[in-house]
Amino acid sequence: MEWLFYLMLLICPLMMIFMMKGHGSHRVGHQHNNSHVSKDLDIKMSNLEIENQKLRKEINDLSSMVKKES
Repeated sequence: MEWLFYLMLLICPLMMIFMMKGHGSHRVGHQHNNSHVSKDLDIKMSNLEIENQKLRKEINDLSSMVKKES
């Protein structure tokens, strides 16, 4: 039964090597996918910045109108 202990001890690192190798192959696909997601996020961020600038201008215009009325 002592051999069973050593067998389990040897199987663990081998399983880990295969699992890590399999996990690494998926990572390449995720990097490509992450690049696409990153590009989408950059576009959304730039759109939000433009919208933010427009809203700030509108707030400033409204603030100046309120100041003129008082």
